[in-house]
Parts: sequence; C-alpha cells; structure tokens
Amino acid sequence: MEKDKVIVSGVNGFVGRHLARELDGLGVSVVGVGQENDINPAISEVVSEYHQANLVEGWPNIPEAKAVIHLAGLAAVGPSYEKPQLYINANSSMVTNLCEYYLDKEKKPRIVIVSSGTVYDSNQDLPINEGGRIGFTSPYAVSKILNENQADYYRHRGLDCVVVRPFNHIGPGQGLGFILPDMYERLSTLGEENKIITGNIETRRDYTDVRDIVRAYGKLALASTLNYGVYNLCSGSSVSGIEIFHSLKKAMGLNGIEYEIDQSLVRPGDILDIVGDSSRLQNELGWKPKIEIAQSIKDFVVSKQSK
Repeated sequence: MEKDKVIVSGVNGFVGRHLARELDGLGVSVVGVGQENDINPAISEVVSEYHQANLVEGWPNIPEAKAVIHLAGLAAVGPSYEKPQLYINANSSMVTNLCEYYLDKEKKPRIVIVSSGTVYDSNQDLPINEGGRIGFTSPYAVSKILNENQADYYRHRGLDCVVVRPFNHIGPGQGLGFILPDMYERLSTLGEENKIITGNIETRRDYTDVRDIVRAYGKLALASTLNYGVYNLCSGSSVSGIEIFHSLKKAMGLNGIEYEIDQSLVRPGDILDIVGDSSRLQNELGWKPKIEIAQSIKDFVVSKQSK
C-alpha cells in the first residue's frame, strides 16, 4: 500500500528537520522542499523526495499530496525591523505561489499555514485564545497576519487551509537569532569576563519544545476533519529570559556568571509577558505539551556539545 505524502516546505530548517522525523515516525512519505541544493544529511534517511525551489518565485511541481505543512519563510522578529518590506513580500509571495499551484489541481491537499503567536496584541487578558485581539508589533507579525488573510482567501476559493499560531519555540538544533542559542554562544565564548551582555531577558514568553510543536503539526495535517480554521500552539505558561539563563548555566556546568542588559539590544515595543491558550487544539486533537523547558535546555546543550 502506497504511503500518504506530506510536503514540508523549509524542511532543512530547525523545525523542518524535527518535523520530517515526526512525520516519518507516523508512517507517511515525507516530501521535502527547500532553497538549498541538497537535503540536510541529518534527515536524508527520513525524506523520501526532495525538491529545491525558491518559493518566492514559484512552487515546485508536486501535483499530489495528502497535506502541505508550510514552514518556509523569514522567521526572526528582530531582523524584520531592518528589512520590513522584504519580510512582507517574501512571506506573502510564498503563500500565494503555494495556494495558486493547488487551486486547479483535482486532488487538493490540506495546507497548514504556520503563522505565529506574535500576531497577538499582548495588552489584553492572559492567556490569549484564538479570539484574542490582533496586534501589529513588528514587520514579521504584519507578514504573518497577511499570511493568515491569504489562507482565509484561499479557503473561500476551495482550498483546505488551516492556520496554526505557534508561540515561542525552544529545543535541540535551534540556530542563532533566538534566546537559547544566542545565550549559549555567549556563555561558550567567555574570556576572563564573568558576565555576558544580553537584550532584555526580564521579559516572559510562552515556550514550547520543538518536538511538541511538530507533533501538533502532524496532527493538524493528518486529521480527517478539523472544526476550526485557526489553532494556537503553546504551553499555557510563560518563562522569563532570566530563568532560561540560570537553567542554561546549570546545564552547561557554569557558576558565578552574571548578565548585563544592553539597552541597544532591546527591541522597540518589546512586550513584558505573553501566554497563550491552546485549549482548542488540546480538546479537539488530544495534543498537549510533554517536554518541560528544563529538559529542552538540557537536550539543546547535549546536542551542541556532541558535535
């Protein structure tokens, strides 16, 4: 019996690599799409088919699949302030090309559009469910809100589009540009200093381990039916950057190291605290986070030190 195909765009990235392994474990045939010439060797055994493509220019010729999980895109909030139009153009072009490709196909896959919990206005009661007030706090968030509007448009055109809003990710394999790997890099390159320079790590975020994140993506892609068009994906509690700092020091076996906040690294309009409500996803699909953040940090350190 032929396996169902699930396409993963951005398969070579941090989340894509974990998702490919998750989907392979679920017994589906993983079709990877990426801008790189070749598949990442770490997942070559679990990806049955790979297509190199610049998704800003067009979608590759993959006519049939059970589902598409669209991870590809410009993902970091900070750099979006420097290149706002690039983020808006690139992220929206990818969704347009993906959905236009499948409009005239006889067999239409479910299309999981990965948005972000950063689309919410944090100045409201916590935790925030899917009906929460939307905010426009960064060019990245603006691009994701546009993606959601595109999903709604194509849903009305007959495509099975579902939007998922993951809050902050954490876990093994994460690259620079995010709090855990950035802090690890600074702690790993300490000279005679007994402190590291950071951005505002007093803020709190709702973190979910990437392996729990991809379990949810798999459930959304493969469910026979879905009751909603939008789902939050989050842990339901927040952790400060200071807590991550101390957990990371412990996992690395470091003592006596302090931090100093550099005001030039503080993002404009940075929110103090945000917590999401994923009850919709939990109640409908039986998903819930399993991996504690301390374990995520330990596993991250092990993955870095084993290289």
